[in-house]
Amino acid sequence: MHTIPVSSVANMTIATSPFIASSAALLLGMALLFGATSASAAPLAYVPNQKSGSISVIDTASDSVVRTLTAHGQLGKRLQAIDLDPRGRMLYVVDAEHNMLFAINPATDTIVHSVAIGADAEGVRLAPSGAMLAVCAEGQNKALLIGAATFQIEASIPVQGRNPEHCEFTADGEWLLTSNEGSDNLDVIDVAKRVSVGVIPTSGHPRGAAFVPGTAHLYVAQEAANSVDEVDIATRAKIASIPTALRTAGITISADGKRIYAANGGAGSVSVIDATTNTVLKEIPVGKRPWNMALTPDGKKLYVANGRSNNVSVIDTRALKVTKDIPVGELPWGVAIAH
Repeated sequence: MHTIPVSSVANMTIATSPFIASSAALLLGMALLFGATSASAAPLAYVPNQKSGSISVIDTASDSVVRTLTAHGQLGKRLQAIDLDPRGRMLYVVDAEHNMLFAINPATDTIVHSVAIGADAEGVRLAPSGAMLAVCAEGQNKALLIGAATFQIEASIPVQGRNPEHCEFTADGEWLLTSNEGSDNLDVIDVAKRVSVGVIPTSGHPRGAAFVPGTAHLYVAQEAANSVDEVDIATRAKIASIPTALRTAGITISADGKRIYAANGGAGSVSVIDATTNTVLKEIPVGKRPWNMALTPDGKKLYVANGRSNNVSVIDTRALKVTKDIPVGELPWGVAIAH
């Protein structure tokens, strides 16, 4: 869409009357300010499309794609993961085709920083402090720590397990957990010492994971076991395993810690788990191969990337039903929303 600059609009106003021109400019400014305020009332959701080399931008107010980012055509056709800063001003994207981690300014659709991360990297996570990024280099059996300001690799840490896919920091940033698909366990990495200090066995083929806010309890999707494990990081032990549905792969947790949402890739559904009882409240059908998800800050909507349906399902978390399916690019990997 061609956008006329504000200066051009002002110039188009009848110039014979300074009062009219200044009044028009004032009204235009107020309209733009109101529009910006309205737009900021609902956050944007970012969806990396693996095979399209693009990121779909969804307005969570209208539940429609309002923009598509490609970093001016520089993104590869294997976008594996995404995270963003709490204000939503910087996207961090793993481009596995080019073996790069990119920092993208979504406002300008430009790459601000880049760093080579080697072959077959998957997960990326920004530390709670915002000072560091962790990348799970799955094919290298390593976790990489990258300075957010310098965008340089500060540490390359071998894991004890195999094929680490997802990286999750504890809330204090002292520990980094990796879900190791190839060895059915989690590595526990001491971030300050830059070393793995042990592993925690899980039920089978761990993938997506998330901490209950303010706790040391991590819920981990178990794809081969068709379940979700609850792990206590303080004792480094699995304390529960919750049956879900076929090939559970993605996890997200409500801000109050009361609900766990698990995406079941084989079943094409999302299991809603009551965290107080560790029981499934409902299984909600979505698209084909649902994967990674994100909640809006108010927790009222859950956005689910359906990889084989090339769309994103919007779930009303009060009614526990899908309200809309939003077409995106090819093979969406997940969703990120600023909080």
